[in-house]
Amino acid sequence: MAGEGVQKVQFYPELVMQTGIPNFLLLKTNDVKKLLLAFVLLLTQLIGNSQPRFQADWESLQTYQIPDWFRDAKFGIFLHWGVYSVPGFESEWYPRNMYQKGSKVYEHHIKTYGTQDKFGYKDFIPMFTAEKFNADEWVELFKEAGAKYVVPVAEHHDGFAMYKSALTRWNAFEMGPKRDVVGEIAAAAKKAGLVLGVSSHRIEHWFFMSGGKKFNSDVMDPAYDDFYGPAHEEKETPSPEYMNDWLMRNIELVDKYQPQLFWFDWWIENPAMAPYRKSFASYYYNKSLEWKKGVVINYKHESFPDKAAVLDIERGKLTDTRPLAWQTDDAIGYKSWGYIAGEEFKSAKYLINNLVDIVSKNGNLLLNIGPAPDGTISQKEQDILKEVGAWLKVNGEAIYGSRPWKKFGEGPTQVAGGQFSDNKDKPFTAADVRFTTKDKVLYATTLDNPAQITIIKNLSQAEGKIKSVDMLGSDQKVQWTQAKDGLRIQPSASYPAKWGTVYKIVFE
Repeated sequence: MAGEGVQKVQFYPELVMQTGIPNFLLLKTNDVKKLLLAFVLLLTQLIGNSQPRFQADWESLQTYQIPDWFRDAKFGIFLHWGVYSVPGFESEWYPRNMYQKGSKVYEHHIKTYGTQDKFGYKDFIPMFTAEKFNADEWVELFKEAGAKYVVPVAEHHDGFAMYKSALTRWNAFEMGPKRDVVGEIAAAAKKAGLVLGVSSHRIEHWFFMSGGKKFNSDVMDPAYDDFYGPAHEEKETPSPEYMNDWLMRNIELVDKYQPQLFWFDWWIENPAMAPYRKSFASYYYNKSLEWKKGVVINYKHESFPDKAAVLDIERGKLTDTRPLAWQTDDAIGYKSWGYIAGEEFKSAKYLINNLVDIVSKNGNLLLNIGPAPDGTISQKEQDILKEVGAWLKVNGEAIYGSRPWKKFGEGPTQVAGGQFSDNKDKPFTAADVRFTTKDKVLYATTLDNPAQITIIKNLSQAEGKIKSVDMLGSDQKVQWTQAKDGLRIQPSASYPAKWGTVYKIVFE
């Protein structure tokens, strides 16, 4: 933030968020009258609001309640789409790795485009035209897949905003596509009845282009400081000015699009960011009170206390039920979050099984798609999403609006657990069963269609007498008996959906 006499944010970021007046960040240090006015506005707002407003401290923020819409939704779509999809090589970290001497991406870039002083990352922007991007078609596909919310990346580590911004010229409305991508997705989501979220990876930009300062590259050109900068080392603490800019960009997204989910990547846990995390959370949660809409902040690791926001686990999951709702963010591709040539995709069975496993443990699945630079989604990805949607159309009763049972499930297959474990898990089988519950009904989902008798040990006679067992999506009469060793269900001649069957169980 430029300007003579601007007060650094670390003096009063929490007060700024409590007043809800972002312009207060730009008060001059010697402007006592404006300072007093801000205090008066704060007192008036606090006294006049019948519902307690959130304060920028952990004690207040831990009174936050996770909204029912999130707990009911279970399944959302993440969208990593940006300038990095143009080279489409190795991963969405192309803009960092192309400036890391000796890396595979560095060598590929020189061979394909020329040296980094002649062709830098900025030169991909005019090539990012998104000529086939249609937000309505995207959202219709996500809705067919069974998703209830959509989360486009508003700004990735590369520093290019995918929305119309007043805070940076490096945005998709002024360059590249020359369209407000987030705004178009927001409008399409609203029309289709999906909840809108956004993600910000802005804080990592502090160090993302640092390699470009170690040799002759366009990162060294002062003309592009407002794009590549500050390009410090990861070990360096962000400056107050940079953290202030992070805060203001997030506020801009909140005010422009009113997202009901705000997803953050890992580096906001930097200790220096604590006042800014608290300030943003209080501002966002207070906005939700004004909107009368529940909101969610997703965080990784220990960026927030457990009760102050919603935990997110990247490319992995928990091994047991968590009392508080949580989320997995996973990618449909094994290699990258953004588009790359030669991506290897996860199967519909993998995604369906993992969705059921996650939901049984009180979690949600946010599944990432990486569209091509022209705005198309590959046929392979579309087919996988539609297959997931077909399963949910039959069995969604056991997923949407459900809550965990006293046990998440049973079966021989153990999950690896933890982040980045998506390629470590063994395939689930029909002997693996997961439980969910809703309206005094228990749902038992097998993670493949049984070819042999299913024995559910946790539903023995000791659990209580079962009144009925039905199969979702089918009128077939289920053949079952309840014994001391569990509920025994005979295999059926056919099943209503691939990759898993849901038994609807009612107790007497």
